[in-house]
Amino acid sequence: MAVKIEKKITGFKIVNEKEKLTKVTAEKKEKRHQQMNEDIKRPESLVGETYKIKPPQAEHALYVTINDIVLNKGTEHEVRRPFEIFLSSKNMEHFQWTIALTLIISAVFRKGGDITFLVEELRSVFDPNGGYFKRGGKYIPSLVSEIGDVIEKHLKKIGMLPDDELDEEQQLFIASKKEEFLNKQQASNDNSGGFPPESQLCSKCSTKAMVRMDGCMTCLSCGYSKCG
Repeated sequence: MAVKIEKKITGFKIVNEKEKLTKVTAEKKEKRHQQMNEDIKRPESLVGETYKIKPPQAEHALYVTINDIVLNKGTEHEVRRPFEIFLSSKNMEHFQWTIALTLIISAVFRKGGDITFLVEELRSVFDPNGGYFKRGGKYIPSLVSEIGDVIEKHLKKIGMLPDDELDEEQQLFIASKKEEFLNKQQASNDNSGGFPPESQLCSKCSTKAMVRMDGCMTCLSCGYSKCG
């Protein structure tokens, strides 16, 4: 088919068959590596996890289910990506906003790209009536904030976020420091987290486990120290 050139030619390049074939092969290879986007259709079944949230003042628990889609299955580029989330509870008081969060977060999941911002956005929600302490002493500012914690936990599990847990050496160090401190001071009977009752809230892990050790405030949960 003849092509009529209506503009002035300012340059040209001769493409040989080898270059053309290489370009086509690269394009096909790129297409094979699926990335999460809105055009991906939901398969018949998905893999997922269900997490339980039970605030101390709540009568019923909230269950968070996150289902993942497996992209590029069976290849070196195989990854799990969140596809949808469901929030369910017997407590009908939260029905409207849990349905809204389900729809919005699921839409963000299917949009693809960097979805890790959801964790901090949800964590920034504070309950005007005050938060609560989880078992272990961690402070949770709101139920929505704990949903953010669950999403973070799930993203770490599927490899979308780095796992920043303490290594074995650090865990042993914290355990020894905790034992050393508790040997000096007896914890109160109602202290379910095992930390001294006078412990302060840690600014890093939000756990009430900061105590003064060797002249420095140190967290017996995550190891954070104000002295560096």
